[in-house]
Amino acid sequence: MTDNLTSGKPLKSLLLFTLPIIGGNIFQLFYTLADTLIVGQTIGENALAAVGSTSVFIYFILIFIQGMTNGFSIVLAQLAGEKDEEGMRKSIASSIVISFAFTIIVTVITLIFTPQIVRIMKTPEEISHDAAVYLAVIMAGTGATVLYNLASNILRALGDSRIPLITLVFSSILNVILDIVFIVPLKMGVGGAAFATVLSQLLSGILCFVFGAMKYSTMRLSKSCFVFDRTITSRNLRLGMIMGFQMSIMCIGQLVMQASVNNLGTVAIAGYTAATKADQLSILVNNAFIASIAAYVAQNYGARRIDRIKEGTKAALIITETSAIIMILIMIAVEPFLADIFVSDPSPEIREYIRIFFIITLPFYPVLALLSIFRTTVQSMGNSKAPFAACIAELFARCTASILLGTVFGYPGIIFSSPLAWICADSIVITAYARMMRNMRTDLTEPPLSS
Repeated sequence: MTDNLTSGKPLKSLLLFTLPIIGGNIFQLFYTLADTLIVGQTIGENALAAVGSTSVFIYFILIFIQGMTNGFSIVLAQLAGEKDEEGMRKSIASSIVISFAFTIIVTVITLIFTPQIVRIMKTPEEISHDAAVYLAVIMAGTGATVLYNLASNILRALGDSRIPLITLVFSSILNVILDIVFIVPLKMGVGGAAFATVLSQLLSGILCFVFGAMKYSTMRLSKSCFVFDRTITSRNLRLGMIMGFQMSIMCIGQLVMQASVNNLGTVAIAGYTAATKADQLSILVNNAFIASIAAYVAQNYGARRIDRIKEGTKAALIITETSAIIMILIMIAVEPFLADIFVSDPSPEIREYIRIFFIITLPFYPVLALLSIFRTTVQSMGNSKAPFAACIAELFARCTASILLGTVFGYPGIIFSSPLAWICADSIVITAYARMMRNMRTDLTEPPLSS
């Protein structure tokens, strides 16, 4: 029925489960990196800035989708820990219905308001058309993004992190090929890069569902699974929407940052875009640990094994902090070459914007790693209040700092708003985790989903 995360040594279980997710996330990064690299090298600096100027809004939608589907997966993993196979099937069916409705709503709204979104992001006039084209195509493919994230999170909730990796390897290679074909011989511009991303992600999602259904009987759904179940649907809606909302709240701060950078002009946007694209490598590694610890904690919470949650959290912290140090060393090594990778003829100003980004951000990677683990652990045990409070604190800190510090210190002040936001959020979720661990018995006696 599932791959069990409620037995075995926590450190080994988490490592074996996380490594394929890291591999998958790295290949997922290729979707956007391929767009950025090929666009910058073949079309030029303005095209790179056009893609970058809307990247945070696209990330805003993506992060809501990831949060929502991760919420669904926590409910599913808790049911897996309880060994409730009928409830698991109903949960998967419910998440599919909710995801379909979400896709229709988001696609229609974003396509209607694409020009307004580009203006709100304060995109320079000379790149606004390309920015609108790229944004419209990506938003038209929202369903592909939802499909992959839903399928991969279902599989991870069942304890399988390998199938998402296999499908992403294949589709990422396809994405690079389509990027080149659409942009170079077909001359479709930034729209071609967006089409390549959408088509590749759609294929990845389809393959995830097909291979998952072949391996797990739980994913083979009948009509009866789609009969409305008030309890299961309310759980999915409650946790999925809360987590999606929380993740999107965090991204609002990044939208404010992007708008602040956009005010500095095309060169600043290009430098910031190149730096953030490389920085996504560390973010995706953190996201791998988030997916891993979420499935681990939720399954053990469903199985009422708080002792394993404590052990797993300690193991996850060891892994993530080690990973943060490795990411710092990698970024230091690649930073001098980023401008040449993303832009065919980079100016000295672009190189300087990239350098400043990493000088300010890198020392705080371990702080972000702490936030990833503690927020996810608390969330996966059913506490949504503390993570929500942390999101609000993070939003307030990032927005306030990017505006005020940006006004006083310029670009460096804008960049420092992210580390400041992480510190504020850490103080809340670490305190909440410590309090929950003090109050919980080694073994739960009440079903975790009964409240």
